[in-house]
Amino acid sequence: MSSKEHRFTLGIEEEFAIVDPETRELRSHIQEILEGGKVVLKEQIKPEMHQSVVELGTEICDSIEHAREHVIDLRSKLASLAGKAGLKIASVGTHPFSHWRDQLITEGERYKEIVKDMQLLARANLIFGLHVHIGIPNREAAIHVMNQARYFLPHIYALSVNSPFWVGHDTGLKGYRLKVFERFPRTGIPDAFESLSEYEDFCKLLVKTGCIDNPKKIWWDIRLHPFFDTLEVRVCDAQTRVDDTLAIAALIQAIIAKLFKLLAQNITFRVYRRRLLDENRWRAARYGIDGKLIDFGKETEVEMRSLLGELLEFVSTEVHELRTQREMAHIERIMREGTGADRQLEVFHRTNDMKAVVDQIVAETYEGLHVAAPENGSGIPA
Repeated sequence: MSSKEHRFTLGIEEEFAIVDPETRELRSHIQEILEGGKVVLKEQIKPEMHQSVVELGTEICDSIEHAREHVIDLRSKLASLAGKAGLKIASVGTHPFSHWRDQLITEGERYKEIVKDMQLLARANLIFGLHVHIGIPNREAAIHVMNQARYFLPHIYALSVNSPFWVGHDTGLKGYRLKVFERFPRTGIPDAFESLSEYEDFCKLLVKTGCIDNPKKIWWDIRLHPFFDTLEVRVCDAQTRVDDTLAIAALIQAIIAKLFKLLAQNITFRVYRRRLLDENRWRAARYGIDGKLIDFGKETEVEMRSLLGELLEFVSTEVHELRTQREMAHIERIMREGTGADRQLEVFHRTNDMKAVVDQIVAETYEGLHVAAPENGSGIPA
């Protein structure tokens, strides 16, 4: 299938925190929301391991505008469901101060098995991510695109950092969520695979030897989905604003489209070893867009914003073809004004109040939604 014939469909999964608008703490309330949600949202709403976390997933979207409609609609319906229980939703990489030990685990055999296997690591894994699926029916080509796309994961993460706080502490990192999650096995940037068969053999070996019961328990920052014909980028923190979610999803789509097109022309981007990419991954988590990444070809540090400018130029043709200029303009806005982590830190440094940070997160989560949001005394939309 040529790049012109291929449509790089989108699927977006967002994980949300359920928040008490008075205390601003997480609230273990997923069972009650699911009861109403299964009627309104059907299979697009899913529980997560902690009862204070809920996941929404769009349908397969043909365009970024289609995806935008879905994301806004799903968020609006979830916000309405939470509102009926006197609660709010918040989209953020980590809750600024709620402690994982206070959260209830969702009932069900799947979560019981994860806790049995991972023990304290599972209970402490109170994080919220953004996962973006890009359709690629040719799985052999998708493996080679995945190998090359690994290079851009630190760039993408730097734009998405939205987790500077952990259990009431300023971590000093812009993206602490990745540091929590990488305590799990089978996480981080994967090694490169020579072929689809090598990838499939690896998955089969893990299942055969009892390491996992299915390949969905491979939680890399990017993976060829074991059941769907998609490349799934899992590195991003959950984004507070709808516009941030769509912009980052569109950038991922453009990168995958570019690399697929180059592959079809027998042009390949250089594949770097994981140990080198991990250095940039660390820098992205620590500094976000205010830091520097290593240009391994030139063997020098380069300002993150400069690299992002080069990346936007690299995918400019694909952006035009995919009609995502609006989303790339928003990427440039993030580069100018800062990430979700930068906005959280600004509120905290100004107020010295973690509750004010939660208020800011909730207010931004509700921006552009189809749900009534008058202000109450807490500053959180009622």
